[in-house]
Amino acid sequence: MANENWTKNTMDDIVFSGRNKDYGAFQLRKLYDKHMSRAMLVGMLFFLLAVSTPHIIRLVKGLLPEKENKFEMREVTLAEPPPIDPLKPPPPPPPKIDPPPIKDQIKFVPPVVKKDEEVIEEEPPPPTIEELVDKEIATVTKKGEEGGIDASLAEPDNPPGPPVLEEPVEEKPFAYVEQMPTFPDGQEAMYKYIYDKIKYPAIARENGISGQVILQFVVSKNGDIQDAKVVRGIGGGCNEEALRVVNGMPRWKPGKHNGRAVPVTFTLPIKFVLQ
Repeated sequence: MANENWTKNTMDDIVFSGRNKDYGAFQLRKLYDKHMSRAMLVGMLFFLLAVSTPHIIRLVKGLLPEKENKFEMREVTLAEPPPIDPLKPPPPPPPKIDPPPIKDQIKFVPPVVKKDEEVIEEEPPPPTIEELVDKEIATVTKKGEEGGIDASLAEPDNPPGPPVLEEPVEEKPFAYVEQMPTFPDGQEAMYKYIYDKIKYPAIARENGISGQVILQFVVSKNGDIQDAKVVRGIGGGCNEEALRVVNGMPRWKPGKHNGRAVPVTFTLPIKFVLQ
């Protein structure tokens, strides 16, 4: 009888024989085969769906109607221009506009002091105030018309063209001048500013990178820092940090050459020391 009961029992019954079957492990073991079968079925369905998806998409595209590109070629015939009538007279020319009359001009130029031997002929005396009342002052004496206007108010025959603007020539920076550019309050203040603002890069600190970064920049006429670049670097983020500090400097006192402010190239070393 005992042997008959053992043959009817499952592996879970045999494993949990004489043990507590109420705390959950026994129930999980009983449902394990069902869960595995369900998971295998779902996995196979998902695999089949993934494999057949491209084929399904092709079938769906084949069922949808294709959109036709409606382009029509049409020939457009332009109307011929109207014929020119040879008997039709040409349009009349524009009316001629005479320039306004110019009033009398009288020569009146400032006297020039010359030596006696340079005087070729005796010049006439300058005109009086009464003679200048109704006349225009000019460099030559010329007869005008009654009721004329000043020649300066008439439009010239050949008006001058627009003025030609010359492009400003960019002044090249000097390498050395009589008075070199300086940081506000002197060199000590510059190095104090650098070491107050600079931050040692974490990458350089972790890799033990130290040394001297040499920068070159231009101090403009106004004292601004321009075109800063690294001449010799050490890497590890030190080059970028040195450029950041230099570009953020306040305005310098510009260099001077022959008494005027000029752009000057300046070279500055910055040391990175691990402490």
